[in-house]
Amino acid sequence: MQVNIFEAKNRLSQLIRSAQAGEEVIIANRGEPVARLVPARETAGAGSARAILGWLERHSLPDYARRSAEEIDAAIAEEKHSWE
Repeated sequence: MQVNIFEAKNRLSQLIRSAQAGEEVIIANRGEPVARLVPARETAGAGSARAILGWLERHSLPDYARRSAEEIDAAIAEEKHSWE
């Protein structure tokens, strides 16, 4: 679920209950996501490779943030070049 800051301020208790129930709450500023409300407790094995891959499968990047391996390699090369 996504809510704007004003709505989040007015519904904070309800949004916290939603997060405690396992729902991810995105807080946005004028429609642009800026924060995520999730349960504070850690789940067992949260740092394991399997848990990380599972999370990535459930939370894919939006299209505007996706880059090919070639684009990533070019960005790394450009950054390294700027150090010289």
